[in-house]
Amino acid sequence: MTHCSPAECKYQNLFSNAKWEYRQQDEEIADSKYGDTGVTGCIDGTPIRIQAPTDNEAAFVNRKGYHSLNVQAICDQNGKFTNVVARWPGSTHDSHIFRMSGIKAQIEENFRSLNDGVLLGDSGYACQPYLITPYLRPSTPAEERFNAAHKRTRVTVERAFGWFKRRFHILHSEIRMRPERVCTIIGACAVLHNIAIMQREPVLDEGMAIPDRNIPGTYNGPDDGKNIRNYITRNNF
Repeated sequence: MTHCSPAECKYQNLFSNAKWEYRQQDEEIADSKYGDTGVTGCIDGTPIRIQAPTDNEAAFVNRKGYHSLNVQAICDQNGKFTNVVARWPGSTHDSHIFRMSGIKAQIEENFRSLNDGVLLGDSGYACQPYLITPYLRPSTPAEERFNAAHKRTRVTVERAFGWFKRRFHILHSEIRMRPERVCTIIGACAVLHNIAIMQREPVLDEGMAIPDRNIPGTYNGPDDGKNIRNYITRNNF
């Protein structure tokens, strides 16, 4: 798989030297959870349109047929980014980006139980003990209620991407720069987005439509988190 070099795209863990990294202090983790649900973040990818690069051009064509980077982000309940990976071509599947990311290794190293919190992702990701996805074919009322609650919570990251692109219009137009340079721009915008969240800055152009969203391809592979998902469903829905 072709991707930008780590030296050029250093924002795989954008906040690794700040207090927004995944492993925060315990009290900060508690504050970042979605109420008392144990959800510490929502994960998704979003396309950032770029001009056709001269190298490996085909790898940057996404499912919608245009050139882009596929940017993965995890956000908290306020829409603040806690992790950003901005280095993969648009054709790269969300599950591959997560599998190759440093944040996955961090989570796996530290995850012991549901008390450590979980991420929510769509069906493009593997269901893991620490990353819970919806039921593809819910067969009981409890599973349907779980899916409804999952969707209501996970929309946070979609809303965060909308705010992100409305704040920085360059992110929803074609960026006419080399992919390596675009990675840096995305990282800088993510930092400014978080500052705006913390400063409670209003989002301009709130009514403007942001049409670009990844078309999630259903993940096909091992799903080690199904037992955890079933436990959550049995005990809460």
